[in-house]
Amino acid sequence: MKNTVFFLFLLFLGFSSCKKGKANFTLKGTITDSTFNSGLSGATVRLYATEAGTAITNQIASGTLDAQGNYSFTFSRDKIETYYLKVEKVNYFDVYEAIPFSSLTIEEDNVRNYSTTAQGWVKFHLVNNNPLTSDVLEYIRQEGKTDCEECCPSGYRYYYGAVDTTFYCVNDGNAVYSGYYWVQGGGVQGPIWTISTAFDTVDVNITY
Repeated sequence: MKNTVFFLFLLFLGFSSCKKGKANFTLKGTITDSTFNSGLSGATVRLYATEAGTAITNQIASGTLDAQGNYSFTFSRDKIETYYLKVEKVNYFDVYEAIPFSSLTIEEDNVRNYSTTAQGWVKFHLVNNNPLTSDVLEYIRQEGKTDCEECCPSGYRYYYGAVDTTFYCVNDGNAVYSGYYWVQGGGVQGPIWTISTAFDTVDVNITY
């Protein structure tokens, strides 16, 4: 009887020590290509971690999305404040998502699904054929991607006097890009409406 009790006590200690161990997190999910309604295959996926109480961020894992856009990382449950998942593929907008340590569990897989879109570009060519120093062309975007590093700024844009200039605006692929332009004091004006083809550039010419 004493031997049985002692054995059970040792078993309890062993079980307790396992529960108190560092253990691992498993983070997995799918990255969707929303432009073509499919998994984002072949993209590079990296996992970063910021140590608790510091500003130190290090890469702790990396890989490639499979044909269905799936990823999976298993990593130690260290003293981390926030994890960051970054997904990159040429001609796609990056995915960069923060994952707080407190939102993860060791009891089951942590599933995080995200999406991105292909890039398309709109090339604007503005030409004033009969320039006067008093000429002012105004342009404002109405529909199109915002809040990305390559996105054209929001609000009004002004072009003065003699103009012959070109600029590019990035947009979601196969999506609408629209705006309106006019010359102050009357004259040329009109809407701009186009579809920014994925992985390609469409031309918009404004002549006044």
